[in-house]
This record gives sequence, structure tokens and C-alpha cells, in this order.
Amino acid sequence: MSNAEIVDRTIELLDQYVFPDVGRQAAEAVRAARGRYGEGLAPAELAERVTEDLQSINGDKHLRLQFTAEALPLSTGEKATDDAAEHEAEAREAARSAGGVLKVERLEGNLAYVGIELLWPPEIAAPAMAAAMTLAHGADGLIIDLRRCRGGSPYMVAFVCSYLFVPEPVHLNDIYFRASDETRQFWTQSYVPGGRLGPDLPVAVLTSAFTFSGGEDLAWSLRELGRATLIGEPTRGGAHPVDRIQIHPHLRVTIPVARSVSPRTGGNWEGTGVTPHIAVPADQALARAVEHLLA
Repeated sequence: MSNAEIVDRTIELLDQYVFPDVGRQAAEAVRAARGRYGEGLAPAELAERVTEDLQSINGDKHLRLQFTAEALPLSTGEKATDDAAEHEAEAREAARSAGGVLKVERLEGNLAYVGIELLWPPEIAAPAMAAAMTLAHGADGLIIDLRRCRGGSPYMVAFVCSYLFVPEPVHLNDIYFRASDETRQFWTQSYVPGGRLGPDLPVAVLTSAFTFSGGEDLAWSLRELGRATLIGEPTRGGAHPVDRIQIHPHLRVTIPVARSVSPRTGGNWEGTGVTPHIAVPADQALARAVEHLLA
């Protein structure tokens, strides 16, 4: 497939964007910039240039032509990458990264620490996340470190939150899907492996300017429900769930097809990020969280 054909296919897929008017504007921006996408460009550089033009309209960081180092099968339909192939690729990556859990340890003052890099779907990573949360039992406080979290599944967000509330389901967040004109609700679940930590354990959540998407969803939900103290920096600001359409072995379009909606305010964190309660540079957030919880 030529670069011109890749660009044409990207433009076609913008019809699915969650805000139709913005999708049309983004398509026009890419058309107007065709001179930047010469046939000599390697896939990674083409992805970078097209993404710059896509995001020039409204700054949506989820809207991308994304380079994939691993060659993946082309999508067979309009909605998403082949489900089986994507699941296998995600499962391999999750297995190499401990299910997205960076570190679990016990800190001074009997504080449990769980660092999360990616919130993989529960069907891939629930055992790893359950193990991490189970190791927090008996702690006098919990620190969830999302400073390096680049996103993930809203279902895993609900899974993690389920450890921190009462057994009765708690309404966390909603997602509105443009194509079906329907809203999907996300609630905590009444059962979690290893047993819940409960609603009374003090919790601090660490954020940074890198924290994105699913990581922001987790921070947002815990902040809105008053369940945690957020410490660190405002997050990146990506609240639009995507479909991924593989249009070349190393290139896929990530197209926002939905938007998060708070059941309490109707808002979300798109473009603004999630604001911490205690603002400190990211590299100082852990020490500040320990101080806060011990106090």
C-alpha cells in the first residue's frame, strides 16, 4: 500500500469520529497537508506527520495514525482490528509486563504501594491485578501510582475500584457511543478475587503529565467519588475511547468513537486532564503521598 493510499484510508475512517464536525475538519486538514506525506517516508515518520495534522484541530491525543513495531494483520472490517489477532498481541505484551503492574511493595508506616503501567482488560490481566491488590491486605494505607500509566480498559478500572468500595455496586462512569447512540454504564462489582480492601482504607493516587486515558479514568472516578487523594501533576487529558483499524502491517488508525460521561456532572477530563488535590512535581509525589497518609 502506498503512502497516498494510507492517507486516503485514514481520511475515510474519520467519518467514524465521535464528533462528526470535528472529524470532517480533521479530514480536511490531512487533505490540505498531502505534500508532507511523500512516498519516501518510512511508516513511523508518516505516522508522526499525519498524527500532527489530525490533532491540530482539537488536540485529541487519542486521534492518531499509530506506528506498531510488531507487524499485525490488517483489519477485516470498518470497526476494529481483528479481535483474535489483537487479543493475542495484547496477551503477549501483558505477559511480558506482569499484567501492567510495575511494582508492588510495602513502604514505611505499613503503606502498600501498587504501580500500574497499563490497565489491561480483566480477561487478560485480572490475575496479576488481583495479586497486586491482595498483597495490600493488612496495610494501613494504599498508594496507587499512575504516573507511568498510559491507559487501558474501563473494565479494568472498574475491577480495581471494586477493591476500594462496599460490596454493593457503585456507579463509576459512563461511555457514550456515537455509532449506536447508546450509553454504557460502569459499576464496581460485588465480588473480587482475594477480597476487597474496603471503603475505609486511606488511598492516595499519584498522577503525572504522562498519565493518560484509562489511567485518567481511574483517577477521575476515585476523585469524583471522594475515595482517594490525588497527588502529583494534572494528567494529559484523553477521555475518548477508540477503535483501532489496522490499515498497514505497521500502521493503524486509532479513531475516537465514544466519549466518557460522568454520571454525576456530565463532564469528563478531555483536553483538561484530571486535577490533583495536592499539586507537586511528579518526582516528588511519592514522598508527598507517604507524608500525607502517615499524617
